[in-house]
Amino acid sequence: MMISVRPGDTLSYYSKLFRIPVNLIEEANPKVDSSNLKVAEKIVIPGYVTVPYTIQAGNTIWELAITNKIAEDTLFLLNPTKDVDQLKVGETLFVPEKIVTPFVKFHSPLNYKRLEKLIQSFKKVYPFIRVTTIGTSVEGKPIQEIRIGKGAKKIHINASFHANEWITTMVLMSIVNNYLLSLTNGTVMNGQKVNQWYEDIELSIVPMVNPDGVDLVVDGPPAKLQRKLIEINDGCDDFIHWKANISGVDLNNQFPANWDICRKNKLPKAPAPRDFPGEAPLTEPEAIAMAKLAENNRFDLIIALHTQGEEFYWGYEGYEPEEAEALAKEIEYFSGYQAIRYVKSHAGYKDWFIQEFKRPGFTIELGKGINPLPLSQFPEILKRGEAIFSAVLSH
Repeated sequence: MMISVRPGDTLSYYSKLFRIPVNLIEEANPKVDSSNLKVAEKIVIPGYVTVPYTIQAGNTIWELAITNKIAEDTLFLLNPTKDVDQLKVGETLFVPEKIVTPFVKFHSPLNYKRLEKLIQSFKKVYPFIRVTTIGTSVEGKPIQEIRIGKGAKKIHINASFHANEWITTMVLMSIVNNYLLSLTNGTVMNGQKVNQWYEDIELSIVPMVNPDGVDLVVDGPPAKLQRKLIEINDGCDDFIHWKANISGVDLNNQFPANWDICRKNKLPKAPAPRDFPGEAPLTEPEAIAMAKLAENNRFDLIIALHTQGEEFYWGYEGYEPEEAEALAKEIEYFSGYQAIRYVKSHAGYKDWFIQEFKRPGFTIELGKGINPLPLSQFPEILKRGEAIFSAVLSH
């Protein structure tokens, strides 16, 4: 929501007027000199949208403020050219409306196009977030990253490495949505106050690592690749269980953490719907983008959301640091998921991160059943996912 600066206005005053933390207003307006606001300068207020209201007989500024639970001066700010002391029946007045419910309401699987629209909605209402492109998929779709907070501790969470695990993107975007709502409304997540998280942590989110694969599972193959993909899919035109990227490479078998062992042990020796690790590590653009992201940021810890199993893995070949065990116990306690230190698996993103940086990494297997998990599990999976999110950011 945009307003214009008046003589004497300050960001602190806007913070009190709209009940939004001043640091969120400052970071939503990075080019504004908060100590020297200029009259008529445009300021974005996060967490709000403007809605038109048609004046009815008997309406007054005071009555509209009471009805909408807002301060009277917000109406003056949003309607600077109108004589709000002399409201005219039929005239349109703009009223600030605070966003208090999630954008994310899923009744069907989330494909890449819907994800893009959702990210743009977040960016519009919560302009203190930063959205960047870290790379592109095989088919040229931007792989987007969302950044929240500017703290010294850096935490990364990703979803949908695997195409048929698209529900992880829905869970992660819902968690992010609830986090943003808590920041702008002063509410809690899982009993935790979130403002300190924002101050202490820079959160990196990649909600869909494998956009081509997700679209293949959700929407079917693009016409130009249909014949090739059906051939890779053993002649089947049903891609519901497809796990790999659009080239038939399993992105979570692409990282240089004993990749040669992974290649030797995995049965597919050519592009396949799942498990083929490629001809070499880091051949796929999606995997390359994720590796560069970690190398350029040196995250303090990473979480990769997968399905299914209601368990999580937190060690790799003894490279995991001592503090990882304490956090694993917390995640286990708050989520109810079983903590497993080692599994006979290599070349995963978590494996490589632990080996490369000697910092905590976790692969979380959300839910239980056969992938893709049904949307009927979404509420319970989200509940466990938020518990994990809160445990990690509070640790």
